[in-house]
Parts: sequence; C-alpha cells; structure tokens
Amino acid sequence: MDRRERAERILDVAADLLLRWGYQKVTVDDVAERAGVGKGTVYLHWKSRQDLFHSVFRRELAAASDELVAAVRADPRTVLLHELTRVNFESVNRRPLLRALTRADPNVLGKLARERAESRHDEALAGYFRLLTEHGLVRDDLPFDDLRYAWHATLEGFFLSPPHPGAADLLAATVRGAFEPAGEPDPALLAELAPRAAELLTEIGNEHRTFYDGGNP
Repeated sequence: MDRRERAERILDVAADLLLRWGYQKVTVDDVAERAGVGKGTVYLHWKSRQDLFHSVFRRELAAASDELVAAVRADPRTVLLHELTRVNFESVNRRPLLRALTRADPNVLGKLARERAESRHDEALAGYFRLLTEHGLVRDDLPFDDLRYAWHATLEGFFLSPPHPGAADLLAATVRGAFEPAGEPDPALLAELAPRAAELLTEIGNEHRTFYDGGNP
C-alpha cells in the first residue's frame, strides 16, 4: 500500500467512526487500530487529530464539488443558479457527513461545529456569481453581496429544515423565482458559459483537495 492509498484508508476509517461515534469519542488510536496502522503513521499524514478530521470533511467537499463540475459539463443548463443549487442540495444530502456539516450537528462534529459556523457563508462561489451577474442570469436590482447572502440564507434554510418530499425541486423553484430574471436564457449563452463555470467550480474542488492532500506527501 503506497502513501496515498494508506492515507485514503485512514480517511475512510475516520469518516466511518465519525458518523458512528461522533468527533468527541473518536481517538487517533481508534482510527489507527481500525485502519491497520500505527498511531505514529497517522501523524505522518496529519499533525493533529483535528487536522485529520478537517481532511475528512475537505475530501467530502471536494467530491461534492466534482459532482457539480460533472453536472455542468453534462448539461449547460446546470450553469443556471437554480439548477446548480438543486444539484448541490442533492449532492450534499447524499453525503451524511456533509449533511451533518450543513446542520452543524454537535453529535457528529463536536467542537468542529463551532469552527464551521464561523465560516458558513463561504466566499468560494463569488466567481461563479460574478459570471452569472455579468451575463444577466441573476437579478440586477440587488447589490452583489446582498444577492449572494440571500442565496446562501435560502440554501441554508432548506438544509436546516426537516426532510420534505421534493425538497430539491422546491428549492430550485424558490431560487428561480427569487433570484433569476423571467424568461428562458439563450441556450447558446449557457453553452458558452458552461466551460467557464466548470473551471471555477473545479478551482473550488481543488482548494479542498489541496488541503486534504496536504497530508499525503
């Protein structure tokens, strides 16, 4: 097993234990034992227990970002805010750790929940929003930062609400009605913007990947 395979194995085990026991109860010893490595080997990849679990979440975020990129490349309509929001919502809800992250679930996250709360309104999608703004694909009567804040608040409201049948479709309809101009966008414009949006979303995934790959020299 090479270093990367070993690191991925450790992350797999850490993710499983985190979901089963929660951050407060999982130790590096627990992870090492179930991964079949020594405790010192875990610290070869991550300087601390906290760094290890941050990497667990970064890996999940990178994978979710990759799904957005794949969706945009498969269908240029996914560039639209309501469509990308739908894909993101569905992707997160398929991932138990990301569901816990969006809800700042203290049973899973422990003190990590407080750390995530401080950066909940992430700046990572600013380039994507600027792209939509420049091409008239979102409303233009709100300041840029207000628009992004309102979108984040809407998305978080759905994440924090109890499960509901068709929630992803309802979220998409809400975003379309609240944040996009009336009428259908030009398919040629969407086809033109799709590669640029995919590039921006790839940068987001790579940022997360760089963080958790930092433990894989």
